[in-house]
Amino acid sequence: MNDNYLIPANTKSGQLILGYFKPFDLILLGTGVLITLVLLTMLPMNYTWQVIVVVAPGLLCAFLVIPVPNYHNILTIIIEAYTFFTGRRRYIWKGWCVKDVKDVQNNK
Repeated sequence: MNDNYLIPANTKSGQLILGYFKPFDLILLGTGVLITLVLLTMLPMNYTWQVIVVVAPGLLCAFLVIPVPNYHNILTIIIEAYTFFTGRRRYIWKGWCVKDVKDVQNNK
């Protein structure tokens, strides 16, 4: 292929559990479900707000590990957005797709 190396689209998913989850994702989900189960056994469920409080940890953790296109999951989007807004920005003048200044001047 003319010495070009193409990375298959599914190489990253082969490293994930069930093709979607990192070990941390499953630990986070398991912790949320475990907390929900403990709260289910300990707290009375007489009112709607009590049910919401009891089920919230499991639902929140499940929401954070939902797979999202172009990112890994919702938790990754939140971390990337936080890093973007709080981190120091360093702009690189040229990248791999920009010609050298000499090449641009020679074409004029």
